[in-house]
Amino acid sequence: MAQEVKAVAKYVRIAPRKVRVVMDLIRGKNIADAFAILKFTPKRGAGLIDKVLRSAVANAENNFDMDTDNLYVSKCFVDQGPTLKRIHPRSRGQAFSILKHTSHITVIVSEKESE
Repeated sequence: MAQEVKAVAKYVRIAPRKVRVVMDLIRGKNIADAFAILKFTPKRGAGLIDKVLRSAVANAENNFDMDTDNLYVSKCFVDQGPTLKRIHPRSRGQAFSILKHTSHITVIVSEKESE
């Protein structure tokens, strides 16, 4: 089995469903393709995923001596973090709640098996 290298960004202030849209685009792609896709995806989550992906590639290169040309995104997922509860004052003394969602972004890269 190929070795997996992981990078995680926790408590990122963006809703998980917004990040998952971008995450589905890069799952299973090689690193060069994934960076190209993220560069031209006009979503806020793309920049956050790009940062985590760069961290995973750096971990693989520096800590495990892997060849970056053979890396691909083997697994990537977004988990829900804690929700920040805020209050929005409304008329006649009412208060509506605002839920500010956070995410935990995880990207796992592996080396391709040589045939």
